[in-house]
Amino acid sequence: MKKAYEIGFGETRDELIVNNLRVQGRIPDWVTGDLIRNGPGTFRVGEEFYRHWFDGLAMLHKFSVRDGQVGYANKFLRCKAYNEARETGRISYSEFATDPCDKLFSRLKTLFTPKLTDSAKVNVARFDNRYMALGETPMQIEFDRETLDTLGVFKYDEQNSQHVTTVHPHFDRTGGQIYNLVIRFSRVSFYNLREIANGVTRTITKTKVNKPAYIHSFGMSPRYLVLVEFPFRVYPLNILLSGKPFIENYQWKPDLGTRFYVFDRNSGELVTSLKTDAFFAFHHVNAFEKNGELFVDMAVYPDAGIIQAFYLEKIKQQAQRLPGGRLKRYRIDVGKNSIRETVLSDEDIELPRFDYDNLNMNGDYRYVYAAAIQKDSQSSFYDKIVKMDLLSGKNFSWHQDGCYPGEAVFVGRPGRTREDDGVIFSVVLDENKGTSFLLVLDAESFTEIARAEIPQPVLFGYHGEFFQ
Repeated sequence: MKKAYEIGFGETRDELIVNNLRVQGRIPDWVTGDLIRNGPGTFRVGEEFYRHWFDGLAMLHKFSVRDGQVGYANKFLRCKAYNEARETGRISYSEFATDPCDKLFSRLKTLFTPKLTDSAKVNVARFDNRYMALGETPMQIEFDRETLDTLGVFKYDEQNSQHVTTVHPHFDRTGGQIYNLVIRFSRVSFYNLREIANGVTRTITKTKVNKPAYIHSFGMSPRYLVLVEFPFRVYPLNILLSGKPFIENYQWKPDLGTRFYVFDRNSGELVTSLKTDAFFAFHHVNAFEKNGELFVDMAVYPDAGIIQAFYLEKIKQQAQRLPGGRLKRYRIDVGKNSIRETVLSDEDIELPRFDYDNLNMNGDYRYVYAAAIQKDSQSSFYDKIVKMDLLSGKNFSWHQDGCYPGEAVFVGRPGRTREDDGVIFSVVLDENKGTSFLLVLDAESFTEIARAEIPQPVLFGYHGEFFQ
């Protein structure tokens, strides 16, 4: 087993506060703010181990960048799942692919007192001036930006009647609205698209579904909300009765195809529903409109096998080359109810990012940044980051032997006139040193300009945001 996998899917030793990390190179003086990243802080509780990359107990990491210097702090999210794990020395809450209720009596008890995780480990976001750790259950955890202390729970529904949400809400900066999808499981389930504006939540549209799909994100353009329903479906009662972890109740049904639901953002009216051949995706990238047509960009897989590929046993044994997603564009003629597909890049990618703050819902965006897999390697995990130029078709990459970079976060220079005038941040695990560092690239040339070394490793995580 690679040393990197042993470390990256292991345990975080300490919660630290380091005022000044050692910086090699130079971070531009205009870069001011906090990069806050989310992800698992441990894959082990006592003598028990989590099974999947999407399991584990949430940990926040903060890199404070000021005047070319970098401070660092990390802290576990003090949620119920964490507190009980520390008190009992056991995994007590059901995670994505790990279920502690392996006995019939324990499982029957959960029918009345379900213990789905509140370990919001996947993403972070700012709702007005509140900072949230986001997970796939609708109870999001608020934290203090300065101290990373856990403050409390935010719910999309005060009646707590929803069961699953996406960790990628959309933000309309012009009107201040926040949008997200929440799913209610029942005999007849519902996809609910919600809007939060001025502290008030309203349901834009409510769509019945018998067997809901696993949906990690959705699309938004100026006029539309786009829900892409993959044929990775679940019969909701199985989640309670099957004895399997959450995601193992879903089944791949390619004969159903993949369906695009396009809703009017204001009225909630279903504008069109279009079926394509079966495919799967975690992440939408961008959606926009041109000349009456709707364009939807996603990182696409031929099936849901990528979820199986993220089981730790498979990654650690290096029994596979990790499947990569392909950046694809779906062009929808709303009037003619037609849809066409185009491949935008031949890179094997995941965790795609772009200049969301300035170019979300804008068809003029050109660059996408992502974690990727080297084409000549048999890596069972991501080992480089890439910049894809959608206009020229050229790709740029950063890779270093023994290093495993995470999500690439773009931060633009204030007042810039060029889209890629800025820097890229990525948290990199250094297998040789057994520690991690914050990598800083020039976004235009995609070359390294600085790195700040952390005195311990950061486990393989998912998403983060730079807050100014």
